[in-house]
Amino acid sequence: MRLAFLSAAALLSVLTACGGGASGPAAMDAATTQGSSAAWAWSLPSYFPLPVVPADNPMSEAKFQLGRSLFYDMRLSVNGIQSCASCHIQSKAFTDGLALSRGATGEFTNRNVQPLGNSAWHNSYTWGRPDVTTLEQQMVIPLFAEHPVEMGLTPANQDAMLARLGNDHKLNAMFFAAFPAEVAPLTLSNVIKSIAAFQRGLITADSHYDRFLQGKETLTATELRGKELFFGDAAKCSRCHGGFNFDAPLSDPGGNLTFFQNTGLYNIDGAGGFPAPNRGVFEITGQAADMGKFRVASLRNVALTAPYMHDGSVVTLEDVIDFYAAGGRLLTTGRDAGDGRLNPYKSPLISGFTMTGQDKNDLIAFLKTLTDNTFITNSRLSNPSQ
Repeated sequence: MRLAFLSAAALLSVLTACGGGASGPAAMDAATTQGSSAAWAWSLPSYFPLPVVPADNPMSEAKFQLGRSLFYDMRLSVNGIQSCASCHIQSKAFTDGLALSRGATGEFTNRNVQPLGNSAWHNSYTWGRPDVTTLEQQMVIPLFAEHPVEMGLTPANQDAMLARLGNDHKLNAMFFAAFPAEVAPLTLSNVIKSIAAFQRGLITADSHYDRFLQGKETLTATELRGKELFFGDAAKCSRCHGGFNFDAPLSDPGGNLTFFQNTGLYNIDGAGGFPAPNRGVFEITGQAADMGKFRVASLRNVALTAPYMHDGSVVTLEDVIDFYAAGGRLLTTGRDAGDGRLNPYKSPLISGFTMTGQDKNDLIAFLKTLTDNTFITNSRLSNPSQ
């Protein structure tokens, strides 16, 4: 079973097989949820829309707290040495600072870990899977992936993992509180639902820029110049990183709206090729036009989430700006040598621009205003056992 490349239908069948629901998402009430001793309330700035929550996994405080405990629990991995938080560290905006992460059995992942802030609003999950459209679907991948192994669960050992959790009386009580209508709530499906609920509650909305938008703080002259570059016609960053979450692309010159873009990072064969197995949406569809297409990442907390790109191959924010200013990347040596600027599948949005050293400093200053220090220090999101 190569779970890394399961179709959406296969992901749904995995959830169904372990007692989980995977029905389509439906909008939930902002203030209250079902099956909870404590109502759930979204506390959001006025420019944030309400997130869409799956109808079969409504939010509740009890479920959020259970998901928080499970997120930091190493007993979810096959050998008890890996948790979700091993690769999603709060102080790094729930990334890990590595190009590629190491799984429970020592294998490295193929792709750079993504931040989790505001994931409630994503329309798809993972770098190259347009068919993975809920956090519940995504959670199956790190738990059961075999190529490479992440958490190391299999159909053969998942019951042993649940038994480990079942020996914890406090955790058992949390399952009953989170799923009060169920006689035996400690199931794999409910593990997945709870972690997904915790991830939906990871709201980052208190950056310096948010406070500026709310009239609470002002931007410096440098930050304001960077803001003009970001949203203006010079750097045109907001063509791909727009919206309240800085991850919503505008239509390209051809009128196409897509959250997956080829940015010209590679061109290893002169015909648009990306190095396998990191060929983006192409790995799912097999369509040549999807070669090198990866999800547009949110820029919230971007100063904390280096290294960058799907494979962590761009080290600093300065390097990122140079890459986009050049309209792609030229690699002159090594296995992946090629001129990404000439990639035939590169998005027309990646056209390059001219930038002075001062412009670059200004733009970086603005990007740093997207850092939310409240988010990375909030004890409500931290390991409850520490």
